[in-house]
Amino acid sequence: MHKTTAPRPDAGSYFDLFVPKLVTVLREGYGLQHLKADVAAGLTVAIVALPLSMAIAIASGVGPERGLYAAIFGGFLVSALGGSRFQIGGPAGAFIVLVAATVARHGVDGMLLATLMAGLMLLAIGFLRLGTYIKFIPYPVTVGFTAGIAVIIFASQVSALLGLSLKGAEPGPLLDKIPALVAAVPTVNMAAAGLAALSVAVIVLLRRFLPRWPGMLIAVGLAALLTGALALDVPTIGSRFGGIPSSMPLPAWPAFSLAKAQAVLPDAIAFALLGAIESLLSAVVADGMSGRRHRSNCELVAQGAANIASALFGGLCVTGTIARTATNVRAGAHGPISGMVHSVTLLLFVLVAAPLAAWIPLSALAAVLAVVAWNMVERHAIRILMRGMGGDMLALLATFFLTIFRDLTEAILVGFAIGTVSFIARMSRATEVEQYLPQVNEDTADAAPADRAPYDAEFAADDDVVVYRINGAFFFGAASMVGAVFDRISDPRKALVVDFAAVPFLDATAANTIAALAGRAERTNMMLAISGARAAVRHELLLHGVRPPAVLFKPTIAGAVAAVRKARAKA
Repeated sequence: MHKTTAPRPDAGSYFDLFVPKLVTVLREGYGLQHLKADVAAGLTVAIVALPLSMAIAIASGVGPERGLYAAIFGGFLVSALGGSRFQIGGPAGAFIVLVAATVARHGVDGMLLATLMAGLMLLAIGFLRLGTYIKFIPYPVTVGFTAGIAVIIFASQVSALLGLSLKGAEPGPLLDKIPALVAAVPTVNMAAAGLAALSVAVIVLLRRFLPRWPGMLIAVGLAALLTGALALDVPTIGSRFGGIPSSMPLPAWPAFSLAKAQAVLPDAIAFALLGAIESLLSAVVADGMSGRRHRSNCELVAQGAANIASALFGGLCVTGTIARTATNVRAGAHGPISGMVHSVTLLLFVLVAAPLAAWIPLSALAAVLAVVAWNMVERHAIRILMRGMGGDMLALLATFFLTIFRDLTEAILVGFAIGTVSFIARMSRATEVEQYLPQVNEDTADAAPADRAPYDAEFAADDDVVVYRINGAFFFGAASMVGAVFDRISDPRKALVVDFAAVPFLDATAANTIAALAGRAERTNMMLAISGARAAVRHELLLHGVRPPAVLFKPTIAGAVAAVRKARAKA
């Protein structure tokens, strides 16, 4: 029977993999109704992104304008060059911890250089087509580090939420931060705390009863209005940062030296790793909501270009943002032009209305991030994982606590390692070796009685031939168990058949196990045959010296049994 394989949706030349979705959308035909939908969606997303971009930048230890620059320049390129129809790029809450630590260690120039280097890494990852492998991060790991980041974000906003006056700089590590915050409790600014509580209430209530209203922007705008009207003595963007510049910066290369590049290299790797994970997760979410399909490697190339541009214009790291992307899909976007409209809208705000941002209280922006942190915690997923398999729970907890108390990159690597080992253990338990004792040579379906083979008494009663069947993936995790089964074949046998029909693949360790079995069979004058091996499995066995005439390869068990009997008769 001729077997046909359906072509992959992304099949084509190498360069076809990097055609932006914007080009695809325009080729399909782009009319006025599509433009209207994208403009409406872009304006909706911009309303959400405006307070969020400033809040993320402030929480990261830099001025609010740097968050806007990232959303304007980086966000525009993510949409224009990306592999997703609906991806919205910009600064993300997940980066707050990394960016703040980088700024503390290397200054703003070091952060910009790390962002630029991360962009180059993302370009390389995309052009080398490694995006598919990044999506293999285990689900418990993503849930764990997202929840850990949420805890750190919230802890970093407690001071701003309550308007605390700390003695000296606020400590970065959580264990050092908590005592400093507790000691500063007597300095609570009731006006700032009241504005934060009001902002949280507005966001939550509007989301509950009027979900289409821009709750975050309304909350921040109301807090700014109250601050100005009542002349409240609370920290604002104007009092802390002098407001937001009402003009765009010219592109400039970050300060560079080989020593500085070496110093920020670990941060750049962390930026690139987290940016790739976040952007591809966001694209997957958009695919699930829209029924479309993104191009992973094209998306990573766009993320690389966006981070380079953001660094040149003084912005933060850029990645795909799940909340803003989901808002874009729900708002009825048709294609990437909505993301470009979102960036242009933010640009117009900076050029026209930047002075108004000076009245925004920092406690209101902290309230925005507090709500974001709460929404980042996937509580339902955590409950399921905590009740599930031990390996998943361990990966979740290890990633969560290492994210909080150690380092995000270390947390992801450890969580990935635990998840991988857990998977290997499960796969090894799923691999079985059983003795095969058929009563007929090759039976067929009951609908074809004429083709049924007769009962083979000789085969059933032949004590000199033993047949073993391996079920499942045969790899290093299961090799020791399979080898132990074969080692227990201590009674004298004249022939052994090992059926590989149920083995989808095997690795070098498994092939070496069979090679050892073949060597043992040759030393003891036992005939060995392998049946049902797929082409790839047989190729791997041949590479490791499992080859005729020492070992016979046959397509079926019956054929292998007949072959060893024939060979035994000649011996």
